[in-house]
Amino acid sequence: MASNFFTNQGENTLYKKFVGVFEHMQNIEYFKSVIGYFRASGYFAIRKHFPENLKVKIIAGINVDPFIALAQKQGLLFNLNAKDTKESFIESIQQDIINAKYGKDIEAGIIQLIGDIADGRIEIRAHNSKKLHSKFYIFLSPNFNEHNPNGMVIMGSSNLSAQGLGLEDVEHNYEMNVELRDYENVKFANTEFEKLWEQSTPILPVDAPALIKKTYLDATPTPFELYVKFLIEFFGKNIEYDPDSISDIPLKKFKKLSYQIDAVNQGYELLLKHNGFFLADVVGTGKTVMAALLAKKFIINNGPKTKILIVYPPTLEKNWKSTFKEFRIDEKCHFIANGSLSKIVEGDHNYADKERYDLILVDEAHKFRNHRSQQFENLQIICKSGRENIGGIEGFEKKVVLISATPLNNKPEDIYYLISLFQDIRNSNLGEPNLQKYFYPHIIRYKTLIQQTPLDLQAIQDIFNDIRDKVVKDITIRRTRTDLKKNERYAKDLQEQGIIFPKVADPFANEYELPHELATLFLDTANSIIDKNKIDFFRYQAIAYLTDEANNGLYQSAQTISRSLAFIMQTQLIKRLESSFYAFKNSLSKITASTKQMIEMYERDSIFIAPDLDISDLLNKGYTDEEIEIEILKIDDEKPKNKKFKQADFKAGFIEGLRSDYENLQALNERWQAIEEHNDPKWNVFIQLLENEYFNKDKNELGKLVIFTESADTLNYLTSRLKKETLYKVLSITSDNRNKAFETIRENFDANYEGTFRNDYDIILTTDVLAEGINLHRANVIVNYDTPWNPTRLIQRLGRINRIGTKAQYIYNYNFYPSEHGDNRINLRQKSLVKLQSSHSTFGEDNKIYTLDEIIDQFRMFEEKEEDKDLRTEYLEWLRKYREQNEEHFNAIRKMPLKVRCIRKATGKESSIAFVKNGDHKNIYLHSEGKSFSIPFEKAVKIFEAPKSEEGILPVPDLHYKHINNILEQFERDITTPEMIGGNEDKLDVRSNKALNDLNNWLANQILASPEAIEAGTNLLPLLKHGTYTNLTNEVYKLRNETNPMKLEMELIKLSRKYTSKIKRESKKDLEPLQPKIIISETFVS
Repeated sequence: MASNFFTNQGENTLYKKFVGVFEHMQNIEYFKSVIGYFRASGYFAIRKHFPENLKVKIIAGINVDPFIALAQKQGLLFNLNAKDTKESFIESIQQDIINAKYGKDIEAGIIQLIGDIADGRIEIRAHNSKKLHSKFYIFLSPNFNEHNPNGMVIMGSSNLSAQGLGLEDVEHNYEMNVELRDYENVKFANTEFEKLWEQSTPILPVDAPALIKKTYLDATPTPFELYVKFLIEFFGKNIEYDPDSISDIPLKKFKKLSYQIDAVNQGYELLLKHNGFFLADVVGTGKTVMAALLAKKFIINNGPKTKILIVYPPTLEKNWKSTFKEFRIDEKCHFIANGSLSKIVEGDHNYADKERYDLILVDEAHKFRNHRSQQFENLQIICKSGRENIGGIEGFEKKVVLISATPLNNKPEDIYYLISLFQDIRNSNLGEPNLQKYFYPHIIRYKTLIQQTPLDLQAIQDIFNDIRDKVVKDITIRRTRTDLKKNERYAKDLQEQGIIFPKVADPFANEYELPHELATLFLDTANSIIDKNKIDFFRYQAIAYLTDEANNGLYQSAQTISRSLAFIMQTQLIKRLESSFYAFKNSLSKITASTKQMIEMYERDSIFIAPDLDISDLLNKGYTDEEIEIEILKIDDEKPKNKKFKQADFKAGFIEGLRSDYENLQALNERWQAIEEHNDPKWNVFIQLLENEYFNKDKNELGKLVIFTESADTLNYLTSRLKKETLYKVLSITSDNRNKAFETIRENFDANYEGTFRNDYDIILTTDVLAEGINLHRANVIVNYDTPWNPTRLIQRLGRINRIGTKAQYIYNYNFYPSEHGDNRINLRQKSLVKLQSSHSTFGEDNKIYTLDEIIDQFRMFEEKEEDKDLRTEYLEWLRKYREQNEEHFNAIRKMPLKVRCIRKATGKESSIAFVKNGDHKNIYLHSEGKSFSIPFEKAVKIFEAPKSEEGILPVPDLHYKHINNILEQFERDITTPEMIGGNEDKLDVRSNKALNDLNNWLANQILASPEAIEAGTNLLPLLKHGTYTNLTNEVYKLRNETNPMKLEMELIKLSRKYTSKIKRESKKDLEPLQPKIIISETFVS
């Protein structure tokens, strides 16, 4: 027997019941309904089944909450008048039109509804009672009474909507509705309906046209207007350029530059939208000042309780503190060196609790690119710990600004891990919601390409171009000097303030040849250092040769530590060989002596070994390779902490290896000590260029020279010879005297120095201690005497002289290249080139830095085909100008509703473009040749762009709806996270899912018993799921084989304490399909 209940499950839908009634109920005159909300989609679905003379009366509720809130705010009783009721109903229909599924039939239904109201075919009234929650539908025959009881009422939970009716092509709700046919029940329902009808406000035929006002169905923009609308929607608040929005700049010392103010306003919007961004304007454009301006704006908007944390390399402390003092915001800030973040994590009383900070500014952010370092982990824990005192700027999450002109130092992972400081990697609100899924194939491909010889630079560039377009450009502010000069407003601003950006000449190659005897020695040396059979640095592999009994757990990962120590010493020797013969001889002597010392200890049966030396940790603390070498050499010292071992504690082969190393080292040492100082071909080339080229007045306009070297030994060698053999006045700077000589450096080499310029020195000779955070731009010529192991150092070095305030017209850059012999051994030049290439492709550069054949792909975040200009800035400027000159038309376009569209004539293949959004996610898609795919702004704007004279085509063809719905489906797929993130080959994915499954199982199967452990697991679950903390996955994954429940509980509690903030974290929604919305769309037809 058929049931009288309808649940919308399977075939049992309210829609099918309605169709049956309309088509088979005898002599039906009235259809009356009371519903909470009226939806055009539901009306259209049943409209086509209405009998010809059916009279339709509908009472719809409205959303009265805003009116109640307003009444409470004004201290009044809630009492909604007829005018407000009608307006509210009309607005709800307009909203329904905006949210309705995109289709020709839907639009036809909406138009038909309006026609039915205008023709009196349907009567609608809006009810203003906050108590109206009932939904019922009445079907009556003419003269319904007890003698003619032909009627029916359906009562339940369903609204008159696609979901409420249970239509096939929508995700419908579970409903509960019941059919009643007996006379008394139908009569009662009808009586109640008539009472409600009298209390309701009529929507008159004259009101019908208003239903589509302010919706896309009432707008027919021209192609030009749609183009302007696209720009307005894309740029949002960034259009509101106001030079006075940033005030109170200490103008005596700092210039008010419009490009910096634009960066501050745009950066502030990115903080609100994405919780962080890269401030990556090229070296020398005033990022510290921009950061101070941004901090000031943040304080003003967030309120007096704002606390800011500024993280910087120790060498830049003075610069940050003095700048923020000038801006009078230093009292709101805590300053901390990047190696000291553990103080905050561990609760040092000199700093606030980590939750207390609202805004984090991280200078030289690229130093945090290694996610395995303690530095990175500490910073991420601070950045993700939430905000204790939420002021005017809402939200749990801290805001993070990553400041660096060279954010990409080595590989794709660098960007990935830096982004994870302010985004959850498996649930971000960027264009690529699952960053893990997106980055993994790029990481694998890069690792494959980097091993190939010769390098496929184009393929490497393609990887970073994709990362730039899909991820980086939307969270980065970066303008090059070229951008600033080519932007009309910026250029005018710079000109009025007397600021010039010099041109940077292509780099000059300084190469030198070795005489035959030296070349032979050079190659023999390089071969010996690389060949394990000759020198394998056994001195630094002692712990790897301890027997298991002797080690007894003292040294974890003994093999790995030993190999990394040996590798560092090996590469340091090769680099010394390239830097200077003097530096190489010093290092070789030290290693030879150190090896001899170990042999002597062994022969005395008393061998001292230092505790573990974590090379990666030293690197991440900012140690230079040379400083690491010094730390390794300290192993030789017999210190109390060093462990003492006997000969019997070592495996076979150790002493034999030591003696073989020593024999080869000593032989090399004797040959090198015979090389006299004057027989140095690199110096000979250098001194000749110093006399004829470096101080040539045609190039050296300012009469000063900057020389960089990686090696302090080379620096001492050059200083000594320059002082003995030339008349130049040389200032020599290392980490030992940098702070002491700071004022002297500024007086002699800083063009922005406010005191009296001095000319006590012609040449400043320095290691990389001056590669960051200091101005040397009273010079315009730089010499790199050797190649840094991380070649993006060269960008930083060049930035010391290419800065705001220079008087030079040109910048010259000379590089001593590794000789062919050394380069053949370690591919130094090739490695340098690929590292630089990856940096330039993603973040761009104005000029060639390293080799003459280096590919420069300037990061202006656009397709660079016509001229070197940032297209985003260019179009933003055009839009601002258009608003100034056409304010009325601009405002009319701005008010156009979402979903507006235009049809244009195709010049090629038929295609469609749409700007779409889904919650926080926005993207631009092109549909062409049967496929939909996302495209960057730079490509999209060229498609939308149209002349004022162009007319759109009407009517809208079926093809348009097909294309746009395909785009919406693709967009929904792209932002939905599948269970398996990247397939079985994705190790990151497999590990993430395994860790997540394990934690779920421990909780579900009651393996965790104590309340504290259950709470810890529950706290960690969402953090693990969303990828909030980078290292948490591995830490949970490592516990997978733990069989002791108590130990498992202890480890999870420890992890929870480490990663759980004292502030309750807002629960983050899973990535799931929302209802994608069209912002604007356009189709090109033949």
